Amino acid sequence: MMTLANKITLTRAALSIVMFIFILLPFAWARFTATLIFIVAASTDWVDGKIARETNTVTPFGAIVDPFVDKILVAAALFAFVGIKELDVPIWAVFFILLRELMISTLRVIAALEGKVMAAERWGKFKTVIQMVAVGTIFFVLDVYHLAHLLSGTAQQVMWIIFITLCKIPYAITAIAAVITWISAISYLKNNWDLLKKSWSLPCKK
Repeated sequence: MMTLANKITLTRAALSIVMFIFILLPFAWARFTATLIFIVAASTDWVDGKIARETNTVTPFGAIVDPFVDKILVAAALFAFVGIKELDVPIWAVFFILLRELMISTLRVIAALEGKVMAAERWGKFKTVIQMVAVGTIFFVLDVYHLAHLLSGTAQQVMWIIFITLCKIPYAITAIAAVITWISAISYLKNNWDLLKKSWSLPCKK
């Protein structure tokens, strides 16, 4: 029987897909809904881990799929944001974030083939937090943009001032997230370099 923690993890994966679709819909209500979905999905990342540890139901599936689903959540949001011209999310930064995630995921597979588990590092955890904060911040800017269209009078003027003040943040925070993501990648590669060299080399003949 699947554990509760793993069910929550898979629910987060499903929410990521729904969130992606809602961001793509060019309606204010859809973007507001996507924001709420992201908040719920991001919260479950803490919940499933806590449940697994406290109920002693940590599984190999959860250990592998949980961080992978985090990557899906972040990637889904960033790819959708790239298509919204008002946000000016840099596609190059999104590409490098995705490239890093694929590269380190591949390294984890190599470690698994060697019968090893590549432990999460401090930089890796920090990277995930920064990415989540970046996505949450971009959602906030997007919601302010839509409120500036929906409201009227003084409230509308205030929202436009806030949006104009914050409109450059999506570009900057995505770029910062990309840099930190690659600092994390370098740390993983440095600490697992011997494993990587072993994987691409033939065994020495005696």
